[in-house]
Amino acid sequence: MKFANKYQRRYFMPPYPCLEWTKREYIEKPPVWCSVDLRDGNQALIIPMSLEEKLEFFTYLVNVGFKEIEVGFPAASDTEYEFCRALIERDLIPDDVTIQVLTQSREHIIKKTFEALEGCKNAIVHLYNSTSVAQREQVFRKSKEEIIEIATSGAKLMNEFKANTKGNFRFEYSPESFTGTEPEFAAEICNAVIDIWKPTPDNKVIINLPVTVAESMSHVYASQIEYMCKELHDRENIIVSLHPHNDRGCAVADTELGLLAGADRVEGTLFGNGERTGNVDIITLALNMYTHGIEPNLDFSNLPELTQNYERLTRMRVYERMPYSGALVFAAFSGSHQDAIAKGMKYREEKKLTQWNVPYIPIDPHDLGREYEGDVIRINSQSGKGGIGYLMEQNYGIVMPPKMREHFGYTVKGVSDRAHKELKPAEVYEIFEKTYVNLKNKLEVTEAHYTQGEQISTEVTVKIHGETRKLRGMGNGRLDAVSNAIKDNLGLDYTLSVFTENAVEVSSKSKAASYIGITLPNGSASWGVGIDTDIINSSIKALVSALNNSGLI
Repeated sequence: MKFANKYQRRYFMPPYPCLEWTKREYIEKPPVWCSVDLRDGNQALIIPMSLEEKLEFFTYLVNVGFKEIEVGFPAASDTEYEFCRALIERDLIPDDVTIQVLTQSREHIIKKTFEALEGCKNAIVHLYNSTSVAQREQVFRKSKEEIIEIATSGAKLMNEFKANTKGNFRFEYSPESFTGTEPEFAAEICNAVIDIWKPTPDNKVIINLPVTVAESMSHVYASQIEYMCKELHDRENIIVSLHPHNDRGCAVADTELGLLAGADRVEGTLFGNGERTGNVDIITLALNMYTHGIEPNLDFSNLPELTQNYERLTRMRVYERMPYSGALVFAAFSGSHQDAIAKGMKYREEKKLTQWNVPYIPIDPHDLGREYEGDVIRINSQSGKGGIGYLMEQNYGIVMPPKMREHFGYTVKGVSDRAHKELKPAEVYEIFEKTYVNLKNKLEVTEAHYTQGEQISTEVTVKIHGETRKLRGMGNGRLDAVSNAIKDNLGLDYTLSVFTENAVEVSSKSKAASYIGITLPNGSASWGVGIDTDIINSSIKALVSALNNSGLI
């Protein structure tokens, strides 16, 4: 990067220290949320939404809980104008929802904007003009005084049109490119507009301070916001709003620190859609607050459905690693991560905990309409025994002994590695079934009878390599008796070292799953599983499966 000296800082720090925000640890309450998906997000689409698509998207935004929704720039195109009129004339705006429209400070544009809003129950008219040094010098080639005149003339015109248009209107002003504007000048031009609009407790004015282009680290923006909050006239009647873009990848941080610095309101989009690198992602912001125990007053409890509809209507794609909403954000492929998650989930269940503190997973996926099995534990060649075991237990009620879980983990990883793909839960269970369950390829017990005495005696009918034989043996229990009959009569050398069992619900029937490990003369283990409605039969099938896997037969 040999041309770094061609760049310089294009932002301005406040004229005095503004660091009160550094004393605040977290955001204590949610801001007023304003979705700008239908304006900022729509204008950034390769194919802008049609009228009907915008109407459908508007409904989704209302259902999520947005009370302020920017619906467009009515003077910019016929579609924008018609959309605004359709919302009003079809009575599609709930009484507690305010629509917002954008206008430049030009009389014919302001006039058409108010025509589009005729009869609207609640609307915000958003006036803007650019104020940065670069825009003043390069684009407009105007002095500060001339830039202020653009803003104040528009503010006066809005007062006039408001007085002569049926509807209920509030006003918003943005010094566009705020982050490239000297803070003293930004305060001067905003105060000039405020003095014309004369806000009151019942008619507050929104002053929006956008990161039109990100110019600095987030702490600088926070200091700029704090400065503005101190310098604005009638601060008690002003709603300070943030509108960060993501040029530096810091939109979420800019917004969170701006809220710490005293802002009241946030304009953003779902999934961060917007011009260039996009706007701040309101989903990430809201759920960040949620993980700190702050109710954001937006409903993202069915994030998969919201994602699907967003992708359909905008023709955009939500990145797999997008915070909270991406397809893979809860996915743990790493064995150590899976093991910690599985143990954390088990601990939470054992302790009956209500608060969420599971390792590696900052939010309960169920709160977002996601599933643990499909979203959290994902199986590939990087997976470990803990995750695979957890998946088997949660999906199929299979609770393997620890050493068997380790053996199965390596088996599954080997299959995934050779296939170079992720394995679905059903595929993992199929491997389990083929590897361990009710195996009878070499040895099979077809019948067993027991006699109770000081010990249990048994007569066992077996098929070994297709030949039927009757075997007799004795033991401390039925499984021990069958095992001794097989060992003594077939000359097999092994020790029955592990035996566990649990109930498995299969449809409406309950079955028993037995897990047996036998130790071979060389010290290695062989594993088998039996599943049957009868607990004794399941244990015998597990033993036979372990023997079929042992290489002894």
